[in-house]
Amino acid sequence: MPRRSTIVFGISFYSVAVYKGLTRDYQKDVPLDVTNRYDNTAEGFDSEVDCSEWLMGMNRYRKSLTKLARGHVLETSVGTGRNFPYYNLQDCKSITFVDQSVPMIDIAKKKWEELHLFKRVAFRVQSAAKPVPCPEPEGFDTVIQTMGLCSTPEPVVLLKNMGEMVKQDGGQILLLEHGKSHYQWLDNLLDKTAAAHADKHGCWWNKDIGRIVEDSGLEVVKIKRYNFGTTWWVELKPKARNTQRDDSRIIQSDMQQQTVEKVTQSNNSGWSLWK
Repeated sequence: MPRRSTIVFGISFYSVAVYKGLTRDYQKDVPLDVTNRYDNTAEGFDSEVDCSEWLMGMNRYRKSLTKLARGHVLETSVGTGRNFPYYNLQDCKSITFVDQSVPMIDIAKKKWEELHLFKRVAFRVQSAAKPVPCPEPEGFDTVIQTMGLCSTPEPVVLLKNMGEMVKQDGGQILLLEHGKSHYQWLDNLLDKTAAAHADKHGCWWNKDIGRIVEDSGLEVVKIKRYNFGTTWWVELKPKARNTQRDDSRIIQSDMQQQTVEKVTQSNNSGWSLWK
């Protein structure tokens, strides 16, 4: 089955990319930050990616990764909530969902309410590169993200902040991303088609995920790669710190806890926060 899915992936995805990318050069200058594209594509996003994700086995990878989430969970770049069906809710104390796109998170919120009775959930419109309030001052037990590094202009900053938000003792960071492959010819193709793809879909699919992870300073627990190496399964954790107290970390945690308490008392944002 893995070999068959790889063949299907190669034939379907790359033949289309070759046709679209190699027959013309993309003339438009595309900024590194293309996150606003999701505001325009939110309504039809699921139907647009359903087929390609099925062909590449992404649903299987999403399911396996999401089932590892436990404790107080933060999912960044939640999008339309494509991971929602796969959570083991009995293992979760709370889940916070974050995305920068209001239309995407609107869809995610409706989808969650249709799927689950689990109430200890928060939806926040913000960048995950900035601190996200957590129910516990020590941080989240799990930070999970699928297909998010491709969309942010500062992926290293994002990962470093994940390392700050997850518990330093026992916390886990789970990533499912796409980027550079095992092969130079394929990387050349991704590079050539990257600007057009990013301009339309809000995703730079030619990023060097390995280098981004290395530059983040986080400790690698596991890395697995699929689909010619373009699909990255990454498990990380914070590197061990000096036993000396980190005052800035403590202050930040106290501020986040105060923010959560205020949110619990007053919900004027229109989102479903800690119901």
